[in-house]
Amino acid sequence: MSETAQGQERQLLWGDTHLHTSYSIDAYLMGNKDATPATAYRFAKGLPVVHPYSGVKVQLQRPLDFLVVSDHGEYLGIIQKIFAGDPLLMQTEIGRRWKQMQEEGNGRGAYFEAVGHANKGKPAEELQQDKVRASVWSEIVDVAERYNEPGTFTAFVGWEWSSITDGANLHRVILSDANQESGNQFLPYSLFDSDRPEDLWNWLEATSERTGVDFVAIPHNSNISKGLMFPLTDSTGAPIDADYARTRMRWEPVVEVTQIKGDSETHPDLSPDDEFADYEKFEKVMQVGDKDAAPAKEDMAANYVRSALKRGLSVAEKIDANPYKFGLIGSTDAHTALSTATESNFWGKMAIDSTPANTLDANKAVIPPSSTGADMSAAGRAAVWAKENTRESILAAFKRKEVYATTGPRIQLQVFGGFNFQASDASQANLAQIGYRKGTPMGGDMVPAPGDTAPSLLISATMDPLAASLDRVQVIKGWVNDDGQAQEKIFNVAWAGDRQLDADGKLPAISNTVNLNTLQFDNSSGAKRLNKVWTDPEFNPEQRAFYYVRVLQIPTPRHTLYDAVALDVQHPEKYPATIQERAYSSPIWYAPQ
Repeated sequence: MSETAQGQERQLLWGDTHLHTSYSIDAYLMGNKDATPATAYRFAKGLPVVHPYSGVKVQLQRPLDFLVVSDHGEYLGIIQKIFAGDPLLMQTEIGRRWKQMQEEGNGRGAYFEAVGHANKGKPAEELQQDKVRASVWSEIVDVAERYNEPGTFTAFVGWEWSSITDGANLHRVILSDANQESGNQFLPYSLFDSDRPEDLWNWLEATSERTGVDFVAIPHNSNISKGLMFPLTDSTGAPIDADYARTRMRWEPVVEVTQIKGDSETHPDLSPDDEFADYEKFEKVMQVGDKDAAPAKEDMAANYVRSALKRGLSVAEKIDANPYKFGLIGSTDAHTALSTATESNFWGKMAIDSTPANTLDANKAVIPPSSTGADMSAAGRAAVWAKENTRESILAAFKRKEVYATTGPRIQLQVFGGFNFQASDASQANLAQIGYRKGTPMGGDMVPAPGDTAPSLLISATMDPLAASLDRVQVIKGWVNDDGQAQEKIFNVAWAGDRQLDADGKLPAISNTVNLNTLQFDNSSGAKRLNKVWTDPEFNPEQRAFYYVRVLQIPTPRHTLYDAVALDVQHPEKYPATIQERAYSSPIWYAPQ
């Protein structure tokens, strides 16, 4: 899909910026022994491949437009090379020892020793030699270059920095515009270098200046960050200052809001008036040695995206710089090399939880500790409005935050903010042209109009033709009131059917048509398309604010219901049998002049 805007093409591109292969230690440990980066790219391009655990043929119904293979930077690709008897690694004492452990039937002991190094942030020095790391990294760069087809499919050179201090998930996926030549001029920065985000940003700055490569770092799973992903202080405990805020936004313009380990938009404890806040909540942290560890309530505000956006406004009031002025995307975090985010075609987080029996078996734990495949979500997708399908153009879209997230479906969404939209603009065939001409797209800043004119959002949401129809469109507004307190409110602005808002602005729930026995549902209950010009009825020109759009589908079966029906067993009561999948736009911001 493309739209002409200001003389330029904007294509809607679909991808995954967060996918692991057998080159990641935990993926290899949990059943993915042979699905490599090449497997990942082949699958993303729509080719059939063999599942690394079940051995069946698997294929995407619709290929992706871009992919980041983001294997963990810690011991990247080392385990399988050791077990394959790589000559370079056989020159190391630890390589020979782990190889012997494998030959004696104790390969898992070697895996867990390697994972222990990662958890402690203390690697075996022999495996950190540049020549050892470069032998794997050059393969990753080469395979990305081999599968990259500018204009048709973009294969990014990337990895994951996996900081996990005291069980707090501070991971970032790193994508770059590196090619084969420039990609081989650096080695991935990892937890073994530092667990502090500020050190990562400094490395990105220095490496970009040295090589000419540009980077984007994408935080994920803030929901299990133990209050450290969106803090009010830096890593030393000092209050966030303008330098911190600007540096963070230079390198982290986008956040992964939804993925396999749960949805990080908000939480019922943070948004009690949001009837849709309790969506795919993941209530475990990566606490080694404590399989039942859960996020603490006092950490919630620093764990979730909506509260972080509000924090950003409050911080900006004090230092005139916003550390949390980010766009939103979704991606999978699958460790199978298979980017699947569809409930009916979900192949799990880990290879071992890819079969219905394993998914529903409480004894088949995956990572994090004590989590099963049923705890995971079949999510998500990154949607990008880019000029062309190339590394440079997609990276530029990330930088300007003209991107959005879905939990899996390919809902088409465009949002523009401005002060000159008319109600009739929502029904025009050239809606996007009008949006770019009169306003700013998602991810941008609205230029205040003279006087007290309230801003409007021009919104266009279209259902995925191969998925469910749409229930409603909502605008989520955050602002700082006159007392300096951050606030939020949800506005239902467009919906299917003849439902009416009540006195509190609430909309009756759409009917749930899912047949729990046959998995069928009735798309006629929803809308194919919902367009709207919405004007803020509570605008105060003196208050900072952000606006983002949330689009909800009608109820559809969760992946666990598909598994239960396939097994002909009762669906577990612990999980919802049906869900309402959704899309989140990147915000648009307003600040007084």
